[in-house]
Amino acid sequence: MGKYLMNIPLEDGLDQYINEIKDLKNLEGEFIDVNDCLNKVTCEPVYSNLSSPFYNCSAMDGIAVKSKSTFMANEQNIITLKENIDYIEVDTGDPIPKDFDAVIMIEDVLSKENKTAKIYKPAIPWQHIRCIGEDIVEQEMIISSFHKIRPQDIGAMISARVQNVKVFKDFKVGIIPTGTELITKEETPKIGDIIESNSKLFEGLIIGYGAIPVIYPIVKDNYNQIKKSVLNALDECDMVLISAGSSQGREDYTHDIIAEIGKVLIHGLAIKPGKPAILGYARNKPIIGIPGYPVSAWVVMENIVRPTINKLTYKKCSNNQYITAKLGKRIMSSLKYEEFIRVKLGKVNGEYIAMPIKQGAGTITSLVNADGVIRVSQNIEGIAQGSSVKIELLKDIDEINKTILAIGSHDLIVDLISSELTKNSLGQFKLNSIYAGSEQGILALKNDECNISPVHLFKLEEEDYSKYFIDEDISIIKLAKRTQGIIVKKGNPLKIESLDDLVKYRIVNRQKGSASRILLDNFIDSKNIKKSNINGYKREESTNMSVAKTIQNDDADCAIGIYSVSKAFDLDFIPVCEHEYGILVKTKDLQVNSIKKMLDVINSNTFKQKINSLGGYDLSQCGEVLKYEKSYN
Repeated sequence: MGKYLMNIPLEDGLDQYINEIKDLKNLEGEFIDVNDCLNKVTCEPVYSNLSSPFYNCSAMDGIAVKSKSTFMANEQNIITLKENIDYIEVDTGDPIPKDFDAVIMIEDVLSKENKTAKIYKPAIPWQHIRCIGEDIVEQEMIISSFHKIRPQDIGAMISARVQNVKVFKDFKVGIIPTGTELITKEETPKIGDIIESNSKLFEGLIIGYGAIPVIYPIVKDNYNQIKKSVLNALDECDMVLISAGSSQGREDYTHDIIAEIGKVLIHGLAIKPGKPAILGYARNKPIIGIPGYPVSAWVVMENIVRPTINKLTYKKCSNNQYITAKLGKRIMSSLKYEEFIRVKLGKVNGEYIAMPIKQGAGTITSLVNADGVIRVSQNIEGIAQGSSVKIELLKDIDEINKTILAIGSHDLIVDLISSELTKNSLGQFKLNSIYAGSEQGILALKNDECNISPVHLFKLEEEDYSKYFIDEDISIIKLAKRTQGIIVKKGNPLKIESLDDLVKYRIVNRQKGSASRILLDNFIDSKNIKKSNINGYKREESTNMSVAKTIQNDDADCAIGIYSVSKAFDLDFIPVCEHEYGILVKTKDLQVNSIKKMLDVINSNTFKQKINSLGGYDLSQCGEVLKYEKSYN
């Protein structure tokens, strides 16, 4: 039957696990200085040792009086009081002598000279006086047990002369990275090496969960060595996480080690990514085996490790923020798993739009670039484009509200616009780009699924946008004429000279609708060449950068792309043609603040200088706006 014992739904598995381990070991308490207890959780209630204030004191600057002697005062009957007999001067916080029972603010004293004070209105008994225990009464409970201590709690305890607080000891979580292929970031990677990064991902998340991470050295795929490291971590920590080795491979030992030294409760959750997670315990402490792929690891950390730590440390899980959005692209899913789909978000015409991005379990950049996550239930087989979906946010909603969502053609220019926009607006505005090709970008803009669309324009003046935007004015923000051609290896060892040579060798293609794909397909059609005869035609990359890297890595001989990326990767380039590249935007949106700020960037000398340094661009019309009015349509 193999090691996978179950395919348990996430919520069921988590409930079962927490119910099993919640009473394994109660956390011990310790007394610590009140100054050091921020974010700790109290073991027992904290009581005041001193009233606050512990004496009657003035709440205002003014004069302390005997209220009886002021009762007859009014605007027609000005009363004169004698210093040290009828009043004394006081400042805020000064003690009030027993003979006095009220304070008159200095603003309400008509005059004060020759040791007398004139008043025109009476004082109410105990007015403007902070009485003993007004805030805290001695022996009163300040905070309860199982309370996470906040800055204001510390202030109250110090005011009440609390010196030490009994709190639960820090919850230490041991992190053990495993894998023969792993190296540290200080080492120089060779083919077959992987730089270990999960431990730092775990460390940051654990700190956010209110626990203390302890990272152990990398352990090679050796049963006894991993076991030794786990036993050592169990001696020193309250919980142990084993990174990688949780699947069924020949060197995946986590399941057997936990089973030998303790108990495996669950191996295999109905989630994607994160399926191979192992939930167990040993020596009365939880042990969790976490898949090695970073996105799988993140899903398990957020949905298993976080609630487990919160439960065992008596801390509440922070409330995640959710929004509802329109799905901009269909999601395919399996009935076998609950899936976690990363998305980029933007706000178009007052509605949030969610666009799925790369979903591979090993693509950690999908977490870096994602604004939110869609949890697709196990009983759903895909979600249709245009559906309303619930998004768990990974970024602040205010940031998303000020983000320009771009869908269309890839170019380094867009990356630079993004960088300069964030810099020039001091982080107020950002640009989120999804590279799907010009055709998909135009359709997305038409369907209100993005704010702008970067597009290639082979014949700008002849482009007929009326077929897409019948009822709306549309504009093009011109960026550059760029050189399109063939990217080849340094030195052009295959002596490629034209598109006729291109189809003889291994190529890497771009997605349908991109400028490179259109150029290639038009040439193939004109020559009546079968696409199936072209080596690499079906291998698609979504950006010019990834195409160039593929050639540099000798995974392809050549490809159609743009000059600037060939230069960036020190490759050779055979020019074929020029075409215009610009940003398609609905004319009404040119007045939106974020778009106006983007135009400022495009027209800046700094931006143009940076583009010129890339090479292969003609910026003579950069920043010009060409409008297609309804009359044109």
